[in-house]
Amino acid sequence: MEDIIYTENLSKSYRGYHAVHHVSLQVKKGEIYGFLGLNGAGKTTTIRMLLGMIRPTSGSCFINGQKVNAGNYHIWNQVGYMVETPYAYPELTVRENLRIACDTHQITDYSVISRVMDRLKLTAYENKKAKELSMGNAQRLGIAKAMLHNPQVLLLDEPTNGLDPAGIVEIRELLQELAHKERTTIFISSHILGEISKIATKIGIIHDGRLIEELSKEELDQNRFVKLLINTRDNNGALRVLSNLGYTVKINERGFLESYSKEAVNHPDKLASDLVRANHPPTMLLVEEEDLESYFLRVVGKKEDEFHASNV
Repeated sequence: MEDIIYTENLSKSYRGYHAVHHVSLQVKKGEIYGFLGLNGAGKTTTIRMLLGMIRPTSGSCFINGQKVNAGNYHIWNQVGYMVETPYAYPELTVRENLRIACDTHQITDYSVISRVMDRLKLTAYENKKAKELSMGNAQRLGIAKAMLHNPQVLLLDEPTNGLDPAGIVEIRELLQELAHKERTTIFISSHILGEISKIATKIGIIHDGRLIEELSKEELDQNRFVKLLINTRDNNGALRVLSNLGYTVKINERGFLESYSKEAVNHPDKLASDLVRANHPPTMLLVEEEDLESYFLRVVGKKEDEFHASNV
């Protein structure tokens, strides 16, 4: 399948500081690509280069097979975007802002405005000035402007910022519908990792300007730690029993027994039977899977440790 968004050794430096360093990423049609990183990791700089807002120091970006550069303006007919704070004319209403966005995209059928407002739950605010909108509705307006021309590609930087939980779910469902039903390619950065884990079909992790990991949802599920937590009335005694039976187990900081071994995780019923026979019946058995936030921090922490080790 053809890559809709890809970069080749994309780099951006400011007076010797590498904001983005040799980033090569690929996003295929209909994928939702979750672009993750700490503040200052290079997420927004990468998105700005993808949009041609800033020029790379070296390397290239491509959207729909076309190289992003100042002269290739036709590419933006296929792209919708929202970067950081959504911009709007503060004294104009929601509908007036969307009318101007239509004119910018040379859209003459203004009925699209009502359809997009309805889809983003903005119809009730169509005559409200942009400066009077809540932060969440300002985000909705930004997304609405990005969607007006029915783009094949959406580049969204923190699209759920300021939304309440119900609003976050609505935007999640909208993006999933766009990707799965309309085959829109979506590139999204967010610090809400739990939300990214619910919608992304592919994950890219950027740290200190470098893309340190890129993997599919299936690969992420395989790489995340899964452990079995056990509690008994005598965990020290249960530890000895399980160790003698060949289980890899330890007592964690919460005082529970903890095992990452596949036999324990996949067959907790057998482990429970072993403990019952040894007179240490479990009072708790819990299979716990590492979430995306924990996985992200583990991967980033590992890179930090490798960096410090190499500079000792």
